[in-house]
Amino acid sequence: MLKSRRYLLISLGLVLVITVAWLSLRSSAPVIPDAIRHGYSEALSAARTGQAGAARQLYQQLGRADLSVKRRVWLHDELANYPSPQALKLADADLQNKSPKVRAAAINSVLGLVPGGERSLLLGPMLDDENQTVRFAAINALLGLTPDELGLYFAPLQQAIDGWEQVLKGQPESAANYAQLARLYIHNAELKNAQVALDNTLRLEPGNLQALVMQIDVLDRQGQTDAARQLLARQLKAQPDSAYLQHALGLWLLHHGQREYALLGLSKAVELEPDNKDYRYDLATTLHSAEELEAAQKQLQEIVQRHPADRKARVLLINYWKESGQLQNVQVLLAQLEQLNPDDPALQQGL
Repeated sequence: MLKSRRYLLISLGLVLVITVAWLSLRSSAPVIPDAIRHGYSEALSAARTGQAGAARQLYQQLGRADLSVKRRVWLHDELANYPSPQALKLADADLQNKSPKVRAAAINSVLGLVPGGERSLLLGPMLDDENQTVRFAAINALLGLTPDELGLYFAPLQQAIDGWEQVLKGQPESAANYAQLARLYIHNAELKNAQVALDNTLRLEPGNLQALVMQIDVLDRQGQTDAARQLLARQLKAQPDSAYLQHALGLWLLHHGQREYALLGLSKAVELEPDNKDYRYDLATTLHSAEELEAAQKQLQEIVQRHPADRKARVLLINYWKESGQLQNVQVLLAQLEQLNPDDPALQQGL
């Protein structure tokens, strides 16, 4: 009887301990205000469309622990337009997220938030991630950095590239696999191998314009300028209304010191795809280098009007207006930028 009673008391004691622990954990869990918990759609829309308070709403949502993987990934798609110490902290935290998709999205955020070699310190450790897709995302984010920029991660990146190369070679052939192989070869300056990989890409997918432009670049790097020019000319003759090829032509001519003709190609690309902000940005910077400041400003104004969340164009337009002494316009854009993101480094630097 005493023995049974002792067991009963022990059992009740265990139940009490478990209950207290559960209540303690429950009470210590962060309480998310209703306005934040129900504000995801509004925050994502504000970030995408460049509305006042967008950065604050975006940070609040990324600070939640109860978001689905899909929603978290969508938020990371917008984070690079709202840089700040808090944005970098949120991206860095998600590099440790349990979801590989979120970790890969956070890698892309860091890529947009952190310039050049500085990102190697954050992304270098991701080369050892347990998930293959995340490791490959880290490799792509570090491709193109110099040995000095990579620092301690130069050797780990080379090892990771070698591992990815073996994986790609062991898979069934596809245009995507060959194109990725070409990127790895280009990073390692293995230009002959890159050219073969791109030949195979175009054999399997003749309409792959990205691979075609990569091939032109590889020919150029090998000193085969005439071959690169002829290849680009043939493609433009076959597809004169391709904005992608017109843009590539403009950049190629610019690279070869023919800025006046480059402007024709870049302008044609914008004419064919007026909503493409990348094409307009390249046209604006080329116009600026040709000392056509007013025309450059107009292109950047068009980007800001069509894509209010585009920070890169907004900051460059502020610089161009400042350069031409249009301080009233500078103040207007600075005020808008502060409404979007009061912690933007551009504001701290006193643009």
